[in-house]
Amino acid sequence: MPVVCTGCFMVSRFEQSQSLTLILIGAALAIWPGAHARGDAPRNDYPTAARVEYVQECMGRNGGSLATLYQCSCVIDWMAERLSYDEFVEAATFARNATVGGAGGGIFRDPPRARERVKLFRSLESEAYRTCGLKAAGDPAH
Repeated sequence: MPVVCTGCFMVSRFEQSQSLTLILIGAALAIWPGAHARGDAPRNDYPTAARVEYVQECMGRNGGSLATLYQCSCVIDWMAERLSYDEFVEAATFARNATVGGAGGGIFRDPPRARERVKLFRSLESEAYRTCGLKAAGDPAH
């Protein structure tokens, strides 16, 4: 068996290749978890509690079956790809409160930005519902 001098140690080529393999595997394992943790996060990573709240409300509006759990999860994921979390909160707040009557509800329905946010949210939510197999919000058959 040929022997190679590595530094001040004499090792066989087999031992040398085995050591190199272990070093490469160790380096890969050391790098991989860090790279995975630093990897690309979803474009708009909403807080888990916000996603759960949306899915629960969506399920309540759509029958509450196991199938709607997956469909409603699809809806919030679809919307998260299109709106930052801050944009989602703003638009959802305006949309939810646009029907509040009286002067108190005026701030949610009268300003141009409020009307634009309501229109945006309802449009995106309807498209997400269709994409995810739910009847669109506001659909008469809904």
